[in-house]
Amino acid sequence: MSVTSILKKPQEVKPKKSGFREWLDSVLFAVIAATLIRWLFFSAFVIPTPSMENSLLVGDYLFVSRLHYGTTTPVTPLQVPLTHQTIWGTSIPSYLDWIQLPQYRLPGFSDVKRGDVVVFNLPVEHPNAYNKYGSVLPDLHPHPLDLRSNYIKRCVAVAGDKLEVRAGQVFVNGVEQKNPPRMQSEYFVSTTTSVNEQNVFHKNGITDFAQFTETFNDTIAANDESGYIIKTTSALVDRIKGFDFVKRIEPVLTSKGLKDPYLFPASDALYWNKDNYGPINVPKEGVTITLTAANIALYGEVIQNYEGNDNIEMKDGKILQDGKVLTSYTFRQDYYFMMGDNRHNSADSRYWGFVPKDHIVGKAVFVWMSLDPDPVSFLNKIRWDRIFRIIE
Repeated sequence: MSVTSILKKPQEVKPKKSGFREWLDSVLFAVIAATLIRWLFFSAFVIPTPSMENSLLVGDYLFVSRLHYGTTTPVTPLQVPLTHQTIWGTSIPSYLDWIQLPQYRLPGFSDVKRGDVVVFNLPVEHPNAYNKYGSVLPDLHPHPLDLRSNYIKRCVAVAGDKLEVRAGQVFVNGVEQKNPPRMQSEYFVSTTTSVNEQNVFHKNGITDFAQFTETFNDTIAANDESGYIIKTTSALVDRIKGFDFVKRIEPVLTSKGLKDPYLFPASDALYWNKDNYGPINVPKEGVTITLTAANIALYGEVIQNYEGNDNIEMKDGKILQDGKVLTSYTFRQDYYFMMGDNRHNSADSRYWGFVPKDHIVGKAVFVWMSLDPDPVSFLNKIRWDRIFRIIE
């Protein structure tokens, strides 16, 4: 009997990865994982301006949930990962707009509701709008939809609502709305003497103040009164009312009928200001309106810039498409009206208009770190009382 030997093919031995290759693979994995988490689940943001004080402070670091309203697919795919508009630390654009894809929104937990603190892409960085709003928002530049600057404000009215601001108080559908618990307004504090600003204001959490002069508003004080203009919460106002050098405190409000020239919409027929604004109807998907000279001022930019319409132009107070005058229009998506909690120091929807649904990024959930940009000492740099604070 013969025995036949079966020769096995020798196994190939894979060369061991070099240290550099292992490092490169780790970095690549980390970038892909971070990009997916940032796109699908949570994004981190930092507050750069005081427009949301006293709810959110300059130097607050936030986590923003993209899951709540549903994340959106990229419009501009040719982009350096983990960047927004520019490459880190430079002014070099981080994207190419050679390819623009249609946007889709994945299912979310909820719709945007009144009272939500929302991060969104600034609509007026649209190529047709950015030049018009330079006096309100300096240094605007045009960007694709998904790469417009991230703003954070509070939603005060949703699609289909009728909004009005009366003497600084928001009304929606005729009903007075509850103010955010840490909303900040402007007040005149009449004092009997000059005060130690560090002891009185800073120690009581008031950082935005100035000595009163007639350039503020010569109607809020008598001829012999002196004092301060402060921006703070109603709770802090109640605290300093009891100080013996305080004569009185009253809100600083612009009178009804006085026109603010920088408000939205730019119309000579409207005498609105930041404290007395509207009424205004927020556009809602599927709602049809008759186009008149009055509402074209409100909705013309929406129809031209944010609805995906082609060949739209505004001419002589009319809206034309392909040269034909439109007499009615049905909105294609929902819109929102956003305001900052620092009501007298916020460039918001009162100044540049509605936020389209396709510009919504996510819901601000909580503060995970807070650094004071101007601390009394290095030991006070971290605001320990704000860490892991839920955003109300």
